[in-house]
Formats: sequence, structure tokens, C-alpha cells
Amino acid sequence: MSLPLNENPMTTKQARELNPLVLAYVGDGVHTLYVRLQELGKTTGKADKLHKAVTARVKAEAQANSMQAIIDELTEDESDIFHRARNAHTHSMAKNATVSDYRLATGFEALIGYLYLTGQRDRLEYLLTK
Repeated sequence: MSLPLNENPMTTKQARELNPLVLAYVGDGVHTLYVRLQELGKTTGKADKLHKAVTARVKAEAQANSMQAIIDELTEDESDIFHRARNAHTHSMAKNATVSDYRLATGFEALIGYLYLTGQRDRLEYLLTK
């Protein structure tokens, strides 16, 4: 299953003007939906089993691992988005994550949010499948 299409994409300029933590907020939702749709296609199990499978894939440690798997494939623009978000000052922290994993995960989420908001669906799905 693929993600719903963003019917009103922003320009890259508009998306770059957003706070990187806003991009991460959007990216968190997009990534969670993507993983939920993937897991739904794999199982006909109960909701609690589905929830556990999804949670394992969207936690900060898993997102940090995903970021490390794709970091060498980023364009200059994508790398800039990732670094801005990774280095952004956050006021919260995941309860079961290291600072390093949390920052990598924030950068990953921002990248996902940026690609979704700018309508770069093919690129988004390519990176999410890596």
C-alpha cells in the first residue's frame, strides 16, 4: 500500500521556511501511517499485535537506524533538511531513546515531512522502502 497523495504540495522554498521541528511533526505522522499500512498488509492479526509491530518500527531507535541506512543517498537539499532538524533545539525527549538516536530520528522525520509536503512522492517512497 502506498501513502495518500498530497493534493496541495508546497514549493521547496515554502517547506524550507518551516521550522524543522514542524517538518518532523508532519514526518512523524506520515511515517507512522506508512508503517501502519505496510503492517496491515502483512497481517490479519488483532489490533494489539498490529500496534506492537508498528511501535517497534516507528520508535526513535528504529528511525535512527533507518536514517543511517539512507544517509549516503541524500541529495544536498535533503541532507540540509536532515541536518537542520537533527541540530534543532528540542524541549522534549523520547523516554526510551538515547540523545543520539532521538536527534537522528528527528532529522529522519523532518526529511519525511519535507518530501511529503513538497509532493516528492516517488522519492519519499523510495527512501521509506530502503
